[in-house]
Amino acid sequence: MMRYSACVDMLFVRETQSIAERIHLARAAGMDAVEFWLWSNKDLDAIEDALGATGVKLAAIVAEPFAELTRTTDHDRFLEGLASSLQVAKRLGAPVMIAQAGPELSNVPRETQHDAVVEAMRRSALVLEGSGVRLALEPLNTLVDHQGYYLASTSEGLDIIDEVGRPEIALLYDLYHSMVMGEQTAEVLAGRVDRIAHIHVADHPRRNQPGTGELPIPQSLDWLRAKGYNGYTGLEFRPTGLTADALAETRAIFG
Repeated sequence: MMRYSACVDMLFVRETQSIAERIHLARAAGMDAVEFWLWSNKDLDAIEDALGATGVKLAAIVAEPFAELTRTTDHDRFLEGLASSLQVAKRLGAPVMIAQAGPELSNVPRETQHDAVVEAMRRSALVLEGSGVRLALEPLNTLVDHQGYYLASTSEGLDIIDEVGRPEIALLYDLYHSMVMGEQTAEVLAGRVDRIAHIHVADHPRRNQPGTGELPIPQSLDWLRAKGYNGYTGLEFRPTGLTADALAETRAIFG
């Protein structure tokens, strides 16, 4: 059975500015888990209280800071922040932290940048060793939302994971970003679904709730489930109206 997580940086935004209140609203809307992006700009005490009061699980947070992992000279800064992010993840019970590769650097061969990201992930694995928390590297689309980002290919992301070869390092597979890049889920993930620690979904165009666009999200999730994925699927979309209505529509589509 697929487990779903509400991204409270995108959901319940019209309803309240408080992340803690969004956790309560997520619980009222039938959600068992939530996730959010940055932790450093949030009231962690209030979030911890809300999670405890509702019984909602925290599925994922972003590993801060965002860094240029394509540049080895930025790795120390990232790793220092990763250690702090790990303490927050352990405190709040998040099993996954999300990392992004950073920008594609001009005048630097892609092979060199690829190797730099591999090195950053290998060093990250040492920080996470024994913690029970995994770091999920996220490919993003460069056609609509993230022009200039280095890692737009799910296949290359999986290659990086395989080169690192550590259980602490995995992939975040975002169906929206992948499909905007023209990828087919069954093709790019063939034989490597076990490398995925977390999933995100949204429809295209406009990145609204599933069913508002053209992407075959339910079919892709069915395929992932059949191939053994049992982690959280993060609902990371912009609701067209009230979030509770969008969640109900999403559940009706997913079954």
